[in-house]
Amino acid sequence: LETAPLRGMTAGFKLEPISFGNIEGWTENDFADAFPAFLRSCRETLETGGSFRRPPAVAGDRADWLSLCRHAAALGEKVPSAGARQFFERSFTPFLVRDLSRPQGLFTGYFEPEAMGDLHRHGDYAVPLYGKPPDLVAFDSEIEKRVKLRYGRMVEGDPRPYFTRRQIEEGALAGKGLEIAWLKSWADAFFIHVQGSGRVRLPDGRVMRLAYAAKSGLPYTSIGGLLVERKEIDRSEMSMQAIRRWMDRNPKQARALMWENRSFVFFRKLAVDDPTLGPPGAQHVQLTPLRSVAVDREIWPFGLPLWIETELPFPSTGGTREFRRLMIAQDTGSAIKGAVRVDVFFGSGDEAALMAGHMKSAGRMIVLLPRKIAERMNAAGEP
Repeated sequence: LETAPLRGMTAGFKLEPISFGNIEGWTENDFADAFPAFLRSCRETLETGGSFRRPPAVAGDRADWLSLCRHAAALGEKVPSAGARQFFERSFTPFLVRDLSRPQGLFTGYFEPEAMGDLHRHGDYAVPLYGKPPDLVAFDSEIEKRVKLRYGRMVEGDPRPYFTRRQIEEGALAGKGLEIAWLKSWADAFFIHVQGSGRVRLPDGRVMRLAYAAKSGLPYTSIGGLLVERKEIDRSEMSMQAIRRWMDRNPKQARALMWENRSFVFFRKLAVDDPTLGPPGAQHVQLTPLRSVAVDREIWPFGLPLWIETELPFPSTGGTREFRRLMIAQDTGSAIKGAVRVDVFFGSGDEAALMAGHMKSAGRMIVLLPRKIAERMNAAGEP
């Protein structure tokens, strides 16, 4: 099935039919572990269907998902692995995705970082994390097309880009009552921005969890990519930990480097239903470690089950391990662009941070499309 162009998509890829029997490792997967993550996505689809308000290239419509999501809800979270596997095989048709511009695919990782902080500014606690400012607005389609920005601010009726990272960190939002918490380190704040969520450990031992609320709309720039271009870090050694080490050695240059990423993220305090899970992703459901992934929202819908075949890094030993698993698309990100571009959520804690920071692997991806969508594609005679 040729899928370019669909709904305005320009980057080409192919969907090749594949049988469940030809997916290596499929029968050994723990479907009972994957099913609750899928069910959380289904509940959001049934309740609001927010994923379909801005239809991705390959998704069908909300109506194509409702009956199978009702079936999933009827099964409940405690369905055994065999029953969950039967559900996926009867409800979906698998397709191998071949990205014509990046045949090898790209699989990275992210996690929920933690930093020391306080609710009030004092002493070393001088780095703010902000809530969403009231003057940050989403432009309508006409303005977005004209200014080439989706978000910004209106100044006397004129659309403008929002403040840059440097402008905000130098005080553009100071004194407006938007500070949620205060950290000790600009680097800690920056990496919470990059991950899109975080935990702030308060002096009394309590942990405040923060979730993504909004972004400024300015383009995201990878500071890791800049460090490679400038030969500060070798590409083969690039990781989040390598960036942090460089920052520690070069504190003055580090601040200027962070400012080169003009994008800025705003947060909201989070009351979680299940503390064992991660923060809500872009679908507004809590993420499941090693089951939830971020995908390109322009191509794939939230709630999509997908099978990934890649390698996980083990930095402590320098080795890797094959990773074949059913995952659920529940998040997205500014850097996640492409048909076979996946960001794996690792959870929180030191091990999650280490593995996510070193994850950069090739691999392949198989998407599970609802049978209604697959049948409609075949009926349309798409090659």
